[in-house]
Amino acid sequence: MIVLEITSRAYQRKKGSSPTLKFRCTSGPRKGQVRASPSSCNAPINFQKSNTLKKTRRGAKASMASARTKITKRSSAGARRVASLNKPRQRGRKI
Repeated sequence: MIVLEITSRAYQRKKGSSPTLKFRCTSGPRKGQVRASPSSCNAPINFQKSNTLKKTRRGAKASMASARTKITKRSSAGARRVASLNKPRQRGRKI
């Protein structure tokens, strides 16, 4: 299987630097997630870590933080810059 078949490229904002290239997993256990490298899309899942994170997210502070994070990701200057980079390229019309 070719790496491009399991990932698509996306730019993501890196704090204090220019936007960095990331990869969105299009198949496997991490489908839909954005990762730094395509090889991590099919890495085995550590269930102990995932359960710990689920417990952490259940807290009240976590939900408040996620609400504020969503606002920041929509409206910050860096997010707007990244959105312009991630637009799909225009393809020519087939005749």
